[in-house]
This record gives sequence, structure tokens and C-alpha cells, in this order.
Amino acid sequence: MSEPKPESARSAVDSVVDAVRGLVSEGINRRVVVRDSKDDVVLEVPVALGVVAALAAPVATTIGAGVALVSKCGIKLENREQPAAQPPATTVESERI
Repeated sequence: MSEPKPESARSAVDSVVDAVRGLVSEGINRRVVVRDSKDDVVLEVPVALGVVAALAAPVATTIGAGVALVSKCGIKLENREQPAAQPPATTVESERI
């Protein structure tokens, strides 16, 4: 068997590290924003923190998201430095009566 060349292994590791850095940066720059029916911000956290919370306490995260939707709150995923002309990337709205 031939061993992989150190140069090709190093480039593969570098590409994986670059990809992870990009994902972390994107997770920090995007935020989960929960707003009530009066459009006041109830909760605003980075996506990276939301993922950590979901992994650490999945039941509590699911219950919290359910309560937010039942209480007529909107959950939005927004870019932190987003130009005013662009709408949020993803929006989940509860039905407002």
C-alpha cells in the first residue's frame, strides 16, 4: 500500500478548516429573532448559540419554540448586518387572529 502524500493530506485538512471557519462565521452573523404580536423583540440570539442550546437541551428548545408559536410570536432568521432593502432569509410566522 502506498501512503498518502503529506502535501495532499495538508490541502485536504486546510479545505476542511476553511469550510468550518466559514460556517462558524455565518452562524455568528445570522441571528434567531423572536418577536411578539406588537413586533417587540422578545429574544435575539446568534444561530451558533441556538444550535448549541438545541444540542444541549433539545426538549427545552422544542417546548420554547412551541410556546413562542402558540403565543402568536414570530420567529425569524436574520442576518446581523443586513441591508434594509432585503427581506429576512427565512421567516416562520404563527397565525395571528
